[in-house]
Amino acid sequence: MSPRSASVNEELRRRSRERLLQAAVELVGEHGFEATTLGDIADRAGSARGLVSYYFPGKRQLVQSAVHRLMHRTLEEALEREPCTEDGRERLARAIDAILGLARDRPVLMRQHMAGLLHAEGFVQCPEQRRLAELLSDTVTRYGAQDVSADYPMLRALLMGAVYAALVPGVPMPVPLLRAELFRRYRLDWAMGVPPESRPDPAADGGDLSRFFATGDRPDGA
Repeated sequence: MSPRSASVNEELRRRSRERLLQAAVELVGEHGFEATTLGDIADRAGSARGLVSYYFPGKRQLVQSAVHRLMHRTLEEALEREPCTEDGRERLARAIDAILGLARDRPVLMRQHMAGLLHAEGFVQCPEQRRLAELLSDTVTRYGAQDVSADYPMLRALLMGAVYAALVPGVPMPVPLLRAELFRRYRLDWAMGVPPESRPDPAADGGDLSRFFATGDRPDGA
């Protein structure tokens, strides 16, 4: 059998990494961070356990990258859904609703994500985090920000604060109230984005997250 080409090896590595990311969000969402081991994630992904440490320094980094993937793909899906729009205010409304929707629909994952950010390393610099930053920065630009370098971090901080407020155990703030405050700040109409009263049932897809992880068909040897 002839050796695999460099492009085939690269595709195999990409798919292996994607499966690990998907397995991480599924298992942490089902069982929580502490109860999920790297071995569990590797087993769910159908990968050799040594591959986890090849791609990620540890469980926290893997889970943070996985949640950043879920966030950026959720945001991307919201921004590009039909009807497509170039209206900056509508796009910002969609972005706010996408992130608040994750706090509502994936509380275990998002609570762990917020807790993980308080570690000394903070944000894990990974492709998923960079793509999320690009999307939010572009959203601020299209909204008409005069100083994106200042307005993007402010939007990020406000969204993080809203997610935290929605997830505080025992005293969570209602997502619609947090949405109303953000919409007031950015002068957005309530009917923009996806108002809470028109949101689809979060269980409609059965919790399937596979569309956010482009694993494709598993090639031989993956």
